[in-house]
Amino acid sequence: MAKILCSNGIYTIHMAFIDYYKVLGVSKEASQDDIKKAYRKLARKHHPDMNPDDKEAHIKFQQINEANEVLSDPEKRKKYDAYGEHWQHAEQYEQARQQQQSGAGFGGQQGYGGFGGQGFGGQDFGEFSEGQFSDFFESLFGNRTGGGKRKFRGQDYNAELHISLRDAYTTHQHTLNVNGKQLRITIPAGIANGQVIKLKAHGAPGGNGGPNGDLYITFVIADDPIYKRVDNDLYMNVDLDLYTAVLGGEVTIDTLSGKVKLKVKPETQNDTKTKLKGKGFPVYKQENVFGDLIVTYSVKLPTNLTEAQKELFRQLAASSH
Repeated sequence: MAKILCSNGIYTIHMAFIDYYKVLGVSKEASQDDIKKAYRKLARKHHPDMNPDDKEAHIKFQQINEANEVLSDPEKRKKYDAYGEHWQHAEQYEQARQQQQSGAGFGGQQGYGGFGGQGFGGQDFGEFSEGQFSDFFESLFGNRTGGGKRKFRGQDYNAELHISLRDAYTTHQHTLNVNGKQLRITIPAGIANGQVIKLKAHGAPGGNGGPNGDLYITFVIADDPIYKRVDNDLYMNVDLDLYTAVLGGEVTIDTLSGKVKLKVKPETQNDTKTKLKGKGFPVYKQENVFGDLIVTYSVKLPTNLTEAQKELFRQLAASSH
């Protein structure tokens, strides 16, 4: 998964082939036990719980998991070793090779143009190196053979877009640069942390005129120092001085939609909660629908009292008895 980086207001996605062996720091000859040990070591090192504020460690942890998912599975690893970055299309490649060897797709003939059943020019296609794929498929499906080109869908891209809670509060636009192409997207208000949106046909180009893959963007919303979001409700703490808590009064608070004055009842206790209906987070793709804002009062005792003030509290304490 790629991270979306921001520069001059433009968010850039650069997708590159990831060598899973290099990610885990093992050789291509590594045993399954070697892969398991390397994964566990790196997963502990880069786990988000161990690096809560390190976004690069978070990206690295995702790459480690992706590499382990492929290399720890013997079947997936076999395809990856044989086809490299094209391993997810292994079945299509293998089917094409078998069709070429049997003459299927060329009028049922065993071979083509007098080259025989082993392939074009007498070459045996039983084993491939990664660099042979383009030549092989061009000869097999290109115009030079007289056959039709076989289309392949491009791979999907996966990336993360990090935004603030306040960004997620309003509908806004971002400009993405996906491998050199600028793309302007609108992010609806109320998008959730971890939510994934799909941008159709903005993944890797297809082969032989096939459709592009899709781009999947996972939104990562940073914690806010003031508000805590739970679904569509917001929670915040508001300090209340002792005198206002005892005698009552007003307190002005900042909400994401502006300042609001709250009436404080006399004798308000510490941790008292009050709900501001409709002052929470916007509901995703529901216009003018909001959650609630729950305010918790934190009563603060006065400090640095003068002797005269302390005497007043002594008199108050005496009168209460």
